[in-house]
Amino acid sequence: MGSTTMPDIVAKVTGTAQYPVDVDLAGMTHARVLLSPVAAAAITSIDTTEAEAAPGVVGVFTAANLPTAGRPPRDRNSAILAAGRVVWQGQPVAVVVAETEAQAADAIRMIDVVYDPTDPVVDVEAAARTDSPLVWEQTVERGEGASADIHAGATAAGGDVGAAGGNIVASNRFHRGEAAAGIAAADEIVSLTLRTQTVHQGYLEPYTVVAAPDAFDGSLVVYSSTQGLFSTRNGVAGLLGLDRDKVRVVPMTVGGGFGARYGIYEPLAGAIALGVQQPVKLSVTRSEDFASTTPAPATVSTVSAGGTREGALTVLEADILVESGAFGADLAGLVGNLFSSVYRCPNLHVVAHEVLTNKPMVGAYRAPGAPQAAYALESVIDELAQALDIDPIRFRLQNASESGDPMGDGTAWPSIGLKSVLETAAEHPIWVDRHRLSAHPTNPTNPINHGIGVAVGGWPGGTAPAAAVCRADSDGLFYLHVGSVDITGTNVSLRRIAAQELGVDPADVRVINGDSSTAPQSGPSGGSMVTYTVGTAVQEAAIDARRQILEIASSMLEAAEEDLEIVDGMVKVKGSPGAEVPVKRIAAQGSRFGGKYPPITAHGRSAITTQAPGFTVQIVEVAVDAGTGRYDVVRDVVIQDVGHAITPALIEGQMHGGVVQGLGWATQEELVYDTTGTVTTGSFSGYLLPDATQVPEIETIMIENPSPTGPLGARGVGEPPIIAGPAAVANAVRAATGARVLDLPITPDKVWEAVHGES
Repeated sequence: MGSTTMPDIVAKVTGTAQYPVDVDLAGMTHARVLLSPVAAAAITSIDTTEAEAAPGVVGVFTAANLPTAGRPPRDRNSAILAAGRVVWQGQPVAVVVAETEAQAADAIRMIDVVYDPTDPVVDVEAAARTDSPLVWEQTVERGEGASADIHAGATAAGGDVGAAGGNIVASNRFHRGEAAAGIAAADEIVSLTLRTQTVHQGYLEPYTVVAAPDAFDGSLVVYSSTQGLFSTRNGVAGLLGLDRDKVRVVPMTVGGGFGARYGIYEPLAGAIALGVQQPVKLSVTRSEDFASTTPAPATVSTVSAGGTREGALTVLEADILVESGAFGADLAGLVGNLFSSVYRCPNLHVVAHEVLTNKPMVGAYRAPGAPQAAYALESVIDELAQALDIDPIRFRLQNASESGDPMGDGTAWPSIGLKSVLETAAEHPIWVDRHRLSAHPTNPTNPINHGIGVAVGGWPGGTAPAAAVCRADSDGLFYLHVGSVDITGTNVSLRRIAAQELGVDPADVRVINGDSSTAPQSGPSGGSMVTYTVGTAVQEAAIDARRQILEIASSMLEAAEEDLEIVDGMVKVKGSPGAEVPVKRIAAQGSRFGGKYPPITAHGRSAITTQAPGFTVQIVEVAVDAGTGRYDVVRDVVIQDVGHAITPALIEGQMHGGVVQGLGWATQEELVYDTTGTVTTGSFSGYLLPDATQVPEIETIMIENPSPTGPLGARGVGEPPIIAGPAAVANAVRAATGARVLDLPITPDKVWEAVHGES
């Protein structure tokens, strides 16, 4: 059904794609940010005198003289410059604006800040204790648009929520049945304490934002690699005290997002531009980006599971610490709900705590919270299956949640395909032959053990209202106007949805992604929701456009509308060969001078409140040298319920990308902080992303279990492929060595220590 080539691929590979760094406006100035070198301190004084006198300097700003002075921070996006104290290493403290970037970089070094350091709270377990020093001495009001809400909607707010005091700002509780009864009924109980690390999204484009004020009407234009036009506009307008119609966000090419592009530096750039009343380009370096943006949270999960030898899961307990950084991010509820929802269990007691530390506020990273929840859940489920001597997939199948079963928060799962992907996994040759593949070597000179591990990952899917316009132009082409940002090829799928309803080739459909002043409403490009929500609006608009086409064709062909059909771009009279007219000719009628037919312009809207969850199973093969702990991930099979594969090639790309990111999380990626709260892996020389030589053979299998509410049956596909990877690798290493590594990333030294019983 037409080409799957992404429209922007040529621009990206030839270097002509336009990013914020490429924006060049008349009178442009350049801003550099001074970041705090310490994680916790009172700011005693800031001397900007020397910087203000430096060559080319247009302005120097602190929290005291920005247009936002006096507004308390509530989250990372509103903490634009520190006022009075700093709460993480990398927090913006001051800004220099100069005529050139080099002048700004020179002048920023001239600012003298005197800090009075205090002991930072760095370790999440220590921070959760009642005797821990407080990150904030006063209560900080939570901001709007937290990461979990943006991505997962209602699913993020599950459980009974209560504040626990100290650095624990919220505790989300999920309870069903009686844990004691489940323990009594179990033949085996398994308990583990598992840790996941802080990871960065690893995008290639460090943050750059351009903001330009209009002196005549007081408005502001922001050029940004944002994942959400309207959420970014709303955040900038709210912080700067502007009406929303006075802020226009222009989306640029996104050089990698994965959940991190939600207005982190846009409010600061806007405030600076209003301060100097000139266009400002604010850029940060790679190391500044690592220190000052919103990574994925670390977690500590103490979990227990019990079951019977007949394969029934009887009890599931967990106490989960979710490290939030300096501000609450509302991710703990999502972690707890996902942990509590994948399997049917009559006795459930799970508590997920949101814990503040002196580190950057965490944010979304592709399925926020889900890899952490899956790592804890799938590790203990696998260990329990081993203890019960039951096939791990059979055990999962017997207890897997189905449509209508309760989630951890008591709401019912909508249509899900968890059992379908597990059944496919059970029949895959790599699993059927796992015992032969996992045989320990007999050659002592080649002590390589192979192991096969499996894990489940599920994502509830995001929802947001959306609208779309479908219009025909004089060239006979159809134009879709949408407010979504295309970062994964979603425009290709939107074209295909419209083309199928219109009865034309996708090559005859164009997508126009507008800015926040011209585009129809859309949710952000995150949470696996664009095709599901915007696609539904596009489908509705295309159906209405088709009706208008047939109405005009009825007059042109002198036939009743019900006697017409659209086939391969032609409107035909059923049963009358030769009685036909091209859709392009009809589309052009509305632009003729003196024409008698109105233009074809159709609107579509959607406000889907039912989610369309996507589940995956990953089967991973590892080869482990037990003598050294070194291992390779040899194969990765990812089986995913995609609903309906509108664009299979792009879905396969999403599955490959998610697998590789999950492997990075499992094997090597980590933002390491020392005891002072300073990040020590703040560059790509220290923060290790997987390279091409480390990517294993990847096999993708798509299961089509159509969503009852998605366009053409589609489900979101971007989030699920990353979720199960870390747990599948851990379970494979366990199968190969007989020892379980409890802490991510699973490095060779941790494997060696687990095998040899040392810690």
